[in-house]
Amino acid sequence: MSLTEDFNNAVSQSRELTKRPSNEELLELYSLFKQGSEGDVTGDRPGGFDFKAIAKYDAWASRKGLSKEDAMQQYIDLMKKLKEQYQ
Repeated sequence: MSLTEDFNNAVSQSRELTKRPSNEELLELYSLFKQGSEGDVTGDRPGGFDFKAIAKYDAWASRKGLSKEDAMQQYIDLMKKLKEQYQ
């Protein structure tokens, strides 16, 4: 399988976890997914009291410069760990 196929498979598996990962793990998954699928974060950082949007933006921004391929592989590796822990 190609890296992209493995990545897409891991994304599908993330929806099948029987228990909810921690907020930190969810932010890590989100940031790796966005970096792997879209690349570096764009746009302005959310403001105001939308703390969830701010946390997601900051998590994604922390991956700036990481290649899409490396982000995909890190996402796959994290999902393997989470599957063992939450399934």
